[in-house]
Amino acid sequence: MKLKLFIDRPILAGVISVLILMLGIIGSTQLPIEQFPSIAPPTISVSTSYMGASAETVMKSVIVPLEEAINGVENMLYMTSNATNTGGGNITVFFKQGTNADTVIFPQQIPPAWPT
Repeated sequence: MKLKLFIDRPILAGVISVLILMLGIIGSTQLPIEQFPSIAPPTISVSTSYMGASAETVMKSVIVPLEEAINGVENMLYMTSNATNTGGGNITVFFKQGTNADTVIFPQQIPPAWPT
């Protein structure tokens, strides 16, 4: 029998076990395994333009009211915003994975920054 060979020769069994262990360690270091794949969360980007305004003015009069109106949207994780000195502003809203960004409903209507 084959088992009798390993019982009669314990050193051979140990050497084979160490050899299999070493091949496993070498093989595991050579495999390209990606633990966390890069999955981008669903996002919505809101861009604004206020010609001739500074970044501070854009932030106070456009970005902050929009952020207040957008805050609290269902399945929202977080949002980021920035403003430029050329009068541009951008708000990016990130949602939980699996949320369809095309069907997001905002809880309230966004008020205009000034009367028209």
